[in-house]
Amino acid sequence: MEFLVLGPVEVRESGIPVRLRGMRQRRLLALLLLNARRTVAMDTLVDGLWQDPPASARHQVHNAIRDLRAALAPSDGGGLITMDIGYRLDVPPDAVDAHRFTEWTRAARAARREGRDAEAMRLLQSAVNLWRGDAFTGIDCPAVTTAAAGLDEQRLTAVEELMELRLAAGEAASLVAELSELTAGYPLRDALRGSLMLALYRSGRQADALAVYDEGRRLLADELGLEPGPRLRRLHGEILADAPQAQREEPSPARPDTVRSATTRSGHGNYLPRDLPDFTGRTAELALLERSVDDRSPNSPRTVTIDGMGGIGKTALAVHFAHRRTAGHPDGQYYIDLHGFSTARAPLAPEDALGVLLRSDGAAPEAIPTGLAERSAVWRSRLAGRRALLVLDNAADAAQVAPLLPGTGDTLTLITTRHKPTAPDGARSLPLGALAPADAETLFRRVAGDACVGSSLTQAVTLCGHHPLALRLAATRLRDRPSWTVPDVTARLLTTAGRAAFLRTADRDLMSVLALSHDRLPPDARQFHRTLARHPATTYDVPQACAATGLAPSAVERLFDTLLDHNLAHEPSPARITIPLLLRDCAHTLTPPAPDAVRHLTAVA
Repeated sequence: MEFLVLGPVEVRESGIPVRLRGMRQRRLLALLLLNARRTVAMDTLVDGLWQDPPASARHQVHNAIRDLRAALAPSDGGGLITMDIGYRLDVPPDAVDAHRFTEWTRAARAARREGRDAEAMRLLQSAVNLWRGDAFTGIDCPAVTTAAAGLDEQRLTAVEELMELRLAAGEAASLVAELSELTAGYPLRDALRGSLMLALYRSGRQADALAVYDEGRRLLADELGLEPGPRLRRLHGEILADAPQAQREEPSPARPDTVRSATTRSGHGNYLPRDLPDFTGRTAELALLERSVDDRSPNSPRTVTIDGMGGIGKTALAVHFAHRRTAGHPDGQYYIDLHGFSTARAPLAPEDALGVLLRSDGAAPEAIPTGLAERSAVWRSRLAGRRALLVLDNAADAAQVAPLLPGTGDTLTLITTRHKPTAPDGARSLPLGALAPADAETLFRRVAGDACVGSSLTQAVTLCGHHPLALRLAATRLRDRPSWTVPDVTARLLTTAGRAAFLRTADRDLMSVLALSHDRLPPDARQFHRTLARHPATTYDVPQACAATGLAPSAVERLFDTLLDHNLAHEPSPARITIPLLLRDCAHTLTPPAPDAVRHLTAVA
């Protein structure tokens, strides 16, 4: 049994989460884990669980202990023991992730003192990977809050040391994005800012490195009235003067099994986004991907295109699978969002995308040509003979991805798109649909947490269309409203208007996500889709669609193909389409067409 506190408090038995009933039980477990293998007095527990304890506090603690003991009953080698003055939780030290983190960081520092930097880097990376968020996330209790702050500080220190080791091992360009995010999150940490400056400088970006220093200096002056520390000032002077001390350090020799896999022995970086910790289902799709990738001759690039409607989980699947395949593609793992379907910006031009990829691969700015054909040739040349991994996310069409594909070597390319014809010649295709009902319920429970313990979710997940983004939005709304229950969510999902309004958070709106595909349609297909989606029927063959729209059969067949190409309909049988529930909802939110568009649709009949 594992006890996890480096993030939300969780207990896992053989990797499967153990159900903890409510926040009070989690808070009680947190207090016991803070004092693992030591007796915690009843008064301490009462004070930790309530600011103003009720008269029944001790009785409630007894009941909570009883329930917690029942939840932990399968645990071997430890237990919840009643003592004279309180309770003691006996668990093996290694069963608590915070203990493993402390031990691994201590071992890493010992290895570093002895000159075993590769081993130190491996240990620190393993320690940092234990974290799933802030320590004891969501536990509001003074004793726990103080301990969590100490653990969070230890984590940052470990991250700083890891960044220094990776820079010393010869990484630079591959660290820029990671260090930029860390520095933005912790702008007053001189060690992180210094590492970012070095990474930029060693990537040939001296001006950017100096700009990072100036930004930090202004921030310190404005907020604290201070100057940067002596170490950061010294580094600034070395970069300004192109001093040898700031030049790239060569990676030290290391055995293959001691080098961090994410950076690989060749020094190429891992740019993959974070794998979702609650990734759910897709067993059949993952198996198909494995077969598609492995069933190819060696020394030839492999390409798989994952297509599906907006929010269906294409990116999550591609990134999850890419993380699984990293060890088999050690010569760099690259990711780029092509913004083919984005509310914030236009699709990325292939020439610009190649510029991003080449810079990520360590190409000096002066070595990157200006033309599309020239950049594509340089990119293919750099990938030739390598076992790399490339994720081209959110592609608009085939013209956008073709110049980015490798020409030879063992590179694996994963393309995600809403547009089926985006798949290049020779690529394997994986159409992605909704989650299986059982997986949809599992995902909902994982996102909502304790808010849906013991509730039946069948109707709610069905009204979400078993659609991953819809499920996440609905479960998030439930999780963030403590007074709500699953029936409250179901009631809000019963109508078209209710679903459109409910499946929305501050930063994500399902209807807007789906409307992007509708906006990419040709005008006649756009009106055709909107007409069918707003019609009472949900499934159409050609004669039924002709009757609903007034179009000729040849026009209907052509428009069926267009909707299927854009993943705006399903085809349960030849020449017969179904428009899913959420896409029909989206059609009701769209602005009615102009009269000219309606006349044009009828005219082409």
